[in-house]
Amino acid sequence: MKKIITLTAIFVFGVLFSQKLDNIQSGETLKYRIHYGFLNAGTATLNTQKTTFRGSPHFHVKGVGKSTGLVKTFFPVNDIYESYMDYNTGLPSYYIRNVREGNYTQHLETSFNHDSLTLTLANKEKPSEKPKTLKSVKGIQDMLSAFYYLRSFDAGEIKVGKQFNLNVWIDDELFPFQLKVVGTEDIKTKFGKINCLKIIPSVMSGRVFRAKEGVTLWVTNDANHIPVSIKAELAVGSLKADLDAYDNVKYPLNFR
Repeated sequence: MKKIITLTAIFVFGVLFSQKLDNIQSGETLKYRIHYGFLNAGTATLNTQKTTFRGSPHFHVKGVGKSTGLVKTFFPVNDIYESYMDYNTGLPSYYIRNVREGNYTQHLETSFNHDSLTLTLANKEKPSEKPKTLKSVKGIQDMLSAFYYLRSFDAGEIKVGKQFNLNVWIDDELFPFQLKVVGTEDIKTKFGKINCLKIIPSVMSGRVFRAKEGVTLWVTNDANHIPVSIKAELAVGSLKADLDAYDNVKYPLNFR
């Protein structure tokens, strides 16, 4: 069951162009309730704060994923993800993945150099191991920054028929994605119904997801572009995440 209810299966969406993060507000909090099949499996929470990193304005995003209830008893999960994103470009400067999932642990930290198209990867579980310098690509996103970068586009810029190519750094590997906006739907939530864009990312099948297009994402059809529901058909079972709480979003959410 390794990685079944991690943030990896939830927040892996972004695009390849540099763009200011004007649509994100410091102090924003999003919380999701995660179900694995019929089980209430866990929660995922994202907090965003504006800060200064390496002398320039950044957003510091911290994502925490935890198992709950019966799942916690048999498969305890405590995942922490952090990203420092340049406010003026939307690109990540530093990325932390520190996860505990059952008997599995991993603590990786990645520093991005977008000018030289390189990144430095350090394994914090092996402090005696020298950090690796690897080749990167233009516009690379990490798993968290990709999620926020998609949201940086104004209302109307992401519309039905739009397609994006992207490269996302997950764990210690670069994954190519293609993102397609396939339609709009009214999605029922605990807060009421809200109109959403339906987005399908094409992902690599076999390792985590059951099929190439095993993930569906519904984001608010407004300037917030907040995911309200996510479904993923995994190699073993299915996962669903629904918006459970939110605070300090920049624009009103028009639930009805």
